[in-house]
Amino acid sequence: MYTISLGDDGAELGPLEPWQAAEFLDHIDRGREFIGQFVELPDLVTDMESSRAYLRKYADRTAADAGRLYGIRTDGKLVGAVLFRRFDTVQGVAEAGCWLEPSAAGRGLVTRAARVIIDWAVEERGIHRVEWWAASENAASIAVARRLGMTRDGVLRENFLYRGKRHDLEIWSVLAPEWRAAKGA
Repeated sequence: MYTISLGDDGAELGPLEPWQAAEFLDHIDRGREFIGQFVELPDLVTDMESSRAYLRKYADRTAADAGRLYGIRTDGKLVGAVLFRRFDTVQGVAEAGCWLEPSAAGRGLVTRAARVIIDWAVEERGIHRVEWWAASENAASIAVARRLGMTRDGVLRENFLYRGKRHDLEIWSVLAPEWRAAKGA
C-alpha cells in the first residue's frame, strides 16, 4: 500500500479499504463521542459488518470515480480520515470532509491531509470547485476551511437533523484558480 508523508512528525496519508475494517472499527470506537459531535459516522459504523460496509461503499465510489476515502495515520496508527464525499468530474465539483479521534486533534493533520487531496483533485483530476460543508457549531472544521483558503459561500439554515437537533450547515469552497494562486504565493 502506498502512503504520502504529511510532515516530519510521522503522519501519513493512505487509502482505507474494506480489508482494514477491524482497524477502522477500532479507530471509530476510540473516537466515537468526539467524532460524533457533528458527524454521523459513529452512528453508522457500530460493528465489523457496518465497518466493512462503510469501507466497501467508498471502495465502490473510488471504482466509479465518485468519491474517495484516505486514512490519516501517526506512527502507523489510524487516527482520522479525509475524504471526498462527492466527486463529480463532469461538473468539476467535489466535496471534501474529515474527522479525527481526540488524540490527534490540534496538530494540523486534517489541514495537511486536505491540502494533499485537494491539490490532487485540482491538479490531476481537473476539479474546478472543492466544497467543505460543516455545522456552524463545528469551529474546528470551519477553522480548517479557513486555513485551506476557502470562502464561506453561505449557510443552509437548520438543514441537517442530527441526534434530535437541527443544525445550520455552512458551505465553504475554493476554486481551482484561487487554489493555484494561493499555492504560488
